[in-house]
Amino acid sequence: MSQEARAFAGTVTKRVACRYLLYLPPGYERGRKRWPLLLFLHGAGERGKDPELVKKHGPPRLIAEGHEFPFIVVSPQCPKGQSWSTDVLHALLDELGGSYRVDTRRVYLTGLSMGGYGTWSLACERPERFAAIAPICGGGNRLLAHGLKDVPVWAFHGAKDEVVPLAESERMVDAVKGCGGKAKLTVYPEAGHDSWTPTYASPALYKWLLKHRRPPCPATHRPG
Repeated sequence: MSQEARAFAGTVTKRVACRYLLYLPPGYERGRKRWPLLLFLHGAGERGKDPELVKKHGPPRLIAEGHEFPFIVVSPQCPKGQSWSTDVLHALLDELGGSYRVDTRRVYLTGLSMGGYGTWSLACERPERFAAIAPICGGGNRLLAHGLKDVPVWAFHGAKDEVVPLAESERMVDAVKGCGGKAKLTVYPEAGHDSWTPTYASPALYKWLLKHRRPPCPATHRPG
């Protein structure tokens, strides 16, 4: 019997869904301005079917306390027992981009713990979507870090984190730097796993995010 090389092509469809919190900044309803968007990924403790749980930490908590942000904030909820699905998150971003006035050159990504891992994963998979990312106490696949060469990264971690070792962030930041990317890591010397509270409470993070934008898409040449 002989072996022959063959080829296969097919189509796979997948239905995805998720619950999420949506924040529209003051002034959104006026005019036609396109707004930056911040995608926030929560940690394992906020998984479930009740989006109110997502308000426990990060930007959703600050918004619930009355803080205002100069961008659209989207905070999806991961189902119980699952981890972040990049298929779901990309589909959500596609939906929001078509339904709201999103400045697609200024889409930012951040998350904590499980959401920190989700941040690294999502950005490595589709780096062209994000103007900057801020993973907190997470980690990722160093072999995929080359995809973030052109995406500014600011990672955060607690030196005394016993849930996710500091080395997880260090390895990813070093991998991005090794590819010529712009990545930095802030370490809180006395912090444990909760390195997100001081991070999200600092205006410096949001100022840093907002100063970044993706370059415009190259103009398509049309013969005259």
